[in-house]
Amino acid sequence: MIQKILIANRGEIALRIIRACREMGIKTLSVYSEADIQSLHVQLADEAICIGGPKSADSYLRADRIISAAEIADVDAIHPGYGFLSENAKFAEQCESCNIKFIGPKSKSIRMMGDKAVARDTVRKAGVITVPGSDGPIDNETEAVKTARKLGYPVIIKAVAGGGGRGLRIAHNDVSFAKEFHVARNEAEKAFGNGSVYIEKYIEKPRHIEFQILADSHGKVLHLGERDCSVQRRHQKLIEESPSPFLNADLRKKMGKAAVKAAEAAEYQNAGTIEFLVDAKGDYFFIEMNTRIQVEHPVTEEVTGIDLIKQQINVANGEKLGFDQGDIKFEKHAIECRINAEDPARNFTPSPGTISLYYAPGGHGVRVDSHAYSGYVIPPFYDSMIGKLICFGSTRKVALQRSYRALSEYLVRGIKTTIPLHKAIMSDPVFIEGKATTAYMEDFMSRTPTDLF
Repeated sequence: MIQKILIANRGEIALRIIRACREMGIKTLSVYSEADIQSLHVQLADEAICIGGPKSADSYLRADRIISAAEIADVDAIHPGYGFLSENAKFAEQCESCNIKFIGPKSKSIRMMGDKAVARDTVRKAGVITVPGSDGPIDNETEAVKTARKLGYPVIIKAVAGGGGRGLRIAHNDVSFAKEFHVARNEAEKAFGNGSVYIEKYIEKPRHIEFQILADSHGKVLHLGERDCSVQRRHQKLIEESPSPFLNADLRKKMGKAAVKAAEAAEYQNAGTIEFLVDAKGDYFFIEMNTRIQVEHPVTEEVTGIDLIKQQINVANGEKLGFDQGDIKFEKHAIECRINAEDPARNFTPSPGTISLYYAPGGHGVRVDSHAYSGYVIPPFYDSMIGKLICFGSTRKVALQRSYRALSEYLVRGIKTTIPLHKAIMSDPVFIEGKATTAYMEDFMSRTPTDLF
């Protein structure tokens, strides 16, 4: 049984894992960079080891140093959180070879679903509908143009590896395709060390809806409902909610079954997410699988009452899931706002620096996952997210009202944040009516005065 876990991450997700471990009676080891010595995950873990310099490449991405820390501290398992090495198949293999449990899927599944072209082919063979596109990676521009013409413009060029919007470009004709094809390949090569791309038909103004998966090592695969992640900027999610205001019961059931099929095709274990695009007619298409815990997992926890981090640890321990699909109840509505250290009025420019005052909202139906505090210095080396505000209630209307109220009392001074932006969205009629698609943010920013931010 797991008695001690190394947390190979930082920020709010590291704190989230520490809290789950403490409730389970499991010891924790935090690893940290020189820039994070004052971070709460360092202060609150049972032990902490510095693994390198401020840059991720010198610390949180150094698998060798993380494994060394695990061996020095004699841990049983490593939880990678999200980002960094969480979807690195080689790192998962290293853990396995060192007899350290990797709290996530097997390296084989990470590798299979990490290559988006392979993932598409895998789930297609299992009967899951994918977006029309190339049969695999295309590295030749001439062949790529032929594929784009066959699919019909607009098309989207996507890196087979990685995520976060890097190596992803949209082309509307032959001329723009030639340019974007090479830009996408160069971005992918720099970001992921793999310049391969594939081509898909671009679905305009879809909903981005993902299903949470849990699977044990005994063959049971379940879904915990969906999250609507359509409010995005440059393919980065800003707001997530569950359930989706767009799906009806029939569509939810069909997509849930498709998500389980996709996970089974990948021989998946632990927590993961199946992502779909849904068009205006309700037709849905698989786009990818995230083989890790998601930033937005708290909305699913609040809707279902299931602690996903604890379930991850139980599955890694070899335990069976203690419930069936029919046992999972969706009794609340939850909305998550990602609070980033950015200035929305200046094109979301990052805003690192010292937080002079930090006050998190509270009250019934409000949850804040954050590592920030008054006096905390936000380093410029990492993702700009400093917290997540999750508000929930019996209906979507209650969750919306509660989100607006909580945002109104969320105080962060000394830096710019996205709190005013989220507050404006919560009072926007389009969002209130549940009509947001992936094109929502561009439209919202074009019609909203920046002085509101």
